[in-house]
Amino acid sequence: MTGRPRRDPRAERAARQVGAGARPRFDLAQPPGGAGIGSSGRLRRDPRAEHARLLVPGGDRPRLARGGGAGIGAARAAAPAPAVRVVRVDDPACLVVAVPDLPDGRLDRLDRQVLGAARVLADAASGAVVLLGGAGMPDLGDAGPAGADRLALVDLAADDPDARAAIVCAALAALSPRHVLFPDSDDGADLARRVAARTGRGLMTGVEVLTARQAIRPCRAGRCEQVSAPPALLTLAADRVAPYAGAVREARPLAVDPPPAPPMAGRIRASAPRAADPATMTLAEAPFVVAAGNGVTDFALFRSVVAGLHATPGASRVVCDAGSMPRAAQVGASGTVLDAVCYLAFGIAGAPQHLQGLGRVEHVVAVNTDLHAAMVARAGLSVIADAQRVMPAIRDALAAEGG
Repeated sequence: MTGRPRRDPRAERAARQVGAGARPRFDLAQPPGGAGIGSSGRLRRDPRAEHARLLVPGGDRPRLARGGGAGIGAARAAAPAPAVRVVRVDDPACLVVAVPDLPDGRLDRLDRQVLGAARVLADAASGAVVLLGGAGMPDLGDAGPAGADRLALVDLAADDPDARAAIVCAALAALSPRHVLFPDSDDGADLARRVAARTGRGLMTGVEVLTARQAIRPCRAGRCEQVSAPPALLTLAADRVAPYAGAVREARPLAVDPPPAPPMAGRIRASAPRAADPATMTLAEAPFVVAAGNGVTDFALFRSVVAGLHATPGASRVVCDAGSMPRAAQVGASGTVLDAVCYLAFGIAGAPQHLQGLGRVEHVVAVNTDLHAAMVARAGLSVIADAQRVMPAIRDALAAEGG
């Protein structure tokens, strides 16, 4: 005799049985000697269950509450959602104005970079960034996350460059900013030169390096650099300053009522840009690309969905090698590197050379059955489903919306 208690397996099995019914069910987590008592008579602990009870919900890293309020059996209160921190500048020392292009009424990549550059100058002088845009812009809700402290909307003349410059000059006279930044785009550079000619203030174009103390731009065909203090007016070259990535700013509406510009009859008129046929655009110029991968088998359905979305068709290398799509539609390092606003990938896993082709795409949407695919990790929005089932749903939704 060893002195150890003898175990009765039939009795332990009966003790673990839960409820009654035709099919017996057993609670295997319950110790055989009773709740919390092992066969040796000692208290038995379940480390996994204790870890689950002490785990505080929410947060990026696991955190255990080992205090008295989170003991064994204590109920865990749901953690409140973290409040969004909004930075407010009530009494700025100066104003820095950003005049973005706002194509289609939204901030594009270069506009966000201009706001990021304005943020650099304003933070160094304890100032505030004012976004000067046209009235009636519907998609300026992201002005705060982009770095704008104030939001000044005026009635800009979209079809009259001279009137537009006159209105901007009147708004700048009311705001008295220290610096004014424009994007070095076709429209932004033209507006900046017109404003400089009207105000007589110095303009520095094509700035590639901007800090609180100096601005640098290339000159003499790029063989030399011009260095100066940040000027009153400047245009920022693309992809030279990072967009603002800090806390959300207030974007408080700022009332600016410039006088109406005089009519400019017989002068230059700017017509609205005419949209090109997306089916004939090159991938390098297309703003919206829908691509097919190995998960797409019905290419007639794929082409109808692309046409309904008014997008440009693309494909992965595997699809082009199989001859299902032309070689000109290949997206990737060995195909075309995109500079699109949105990229929708049907059934593309995301090989490294294909992800290199996404380049500077702002929004990526992935439809894939593999939750752990590289394309799903790259995407901002993912649909974990079969592309062959998602495409008919998109086609039917487009048909219902059009009808």
